[in-house]
Amino acid sequence: MKIVRMALIALYFAVATLPLAWLVITSIKHRDDVISTDARVVPGVEFRPTLRAYAELNEPVKGKNHSFLHFLLNSALIALASTLASVALGTSCAYGFSRFRIAGARDWLFFILSTRFLPPLAVVVPVLLMFREFDLTNTRLGLILLYTSFNLSLSVWLMKGFIDEIPRAYEEAALVDGYSRMQAFARIIVPQAAGGMAVTAVFCLISAWNELGFAMTLNNDDAAKTVPPYFQGMIGKIEGLPWPQIAAGALLYVVPIVVFTVLVRKHLLRGMTFGTIKA
Repeated sequence: MKIVRMALIALYFAVATLPLAWLVITSIKHRDDVISTDARVVPGVEFRPTLRAYAELNEPVKGKNHSFLHFLLNSALIALASTLASVALGTSCAYGFSRFRIAGARDWLFFILSTRFLPPLAVVVPVLLMFREFDLTNTRLGLILLYTSFNLSLSVWLMKGFIDEIPRAYEEAALVDGYSRMQAFARIIVPQAAGGMAVTAVFCLISAWNELGFAMTLNNDDAAKTVPPYFQGMIGKIEGLPWPQIAAGALLYVVPIVVFTVLVRKHLLRGMTFGTIKA
């Protein structure tokens, strides 16, 4: 049985990593090799690996003043800032709903959840008009505020479930020892809810990292444009798509999410199973 289990795991791993392996191979090919009808990675068939695509990522895009790294930096700053804001605000709000008696709490929680009933692009027109009024178009701050507002409902609901599982006795003991409510929250609740915060951060980060519609609609220039609109803008080029460069950029774009997930994997695994086992 152990051999069968290992074989199934190996098969699943091979299938799951095939797209990434294909991206790696494509990123080190010449464009002629990529669009060739003959497989250029099969033994016996000519294959000319090159790192030219990665070098071109540091060069300004044709017709623009910025390189791919500029758009990658925008994505990182916007996604990280919105994720931190969403998790911090969501945790604070969830703590209030979990620990205090709030009139109409269920109605308020339903209202918060209802903000996710419609697809975000359904409100793209009023958001665009509002951003123009406050001069937030073509700015990183505008996208940070927007992604934070859309991820906040998810953050509140996820974190409320995690905080509900933390015994109130921990806080009560801290309050008896002379801690203030804020100190009890920072020193007792936050460490205990670290797993839930990691889970919430992963979902919020992925949501902000991959968002295309608003990033493309609210930015007419490249000052605050992120990577998804950068890739979308390559469609329709007369000279054809630079597939090796796209593959190299996609790999660099995936790496931060993978690294972040690996760094929080312990909290992530604990958070996903938090509350499932009762003593």
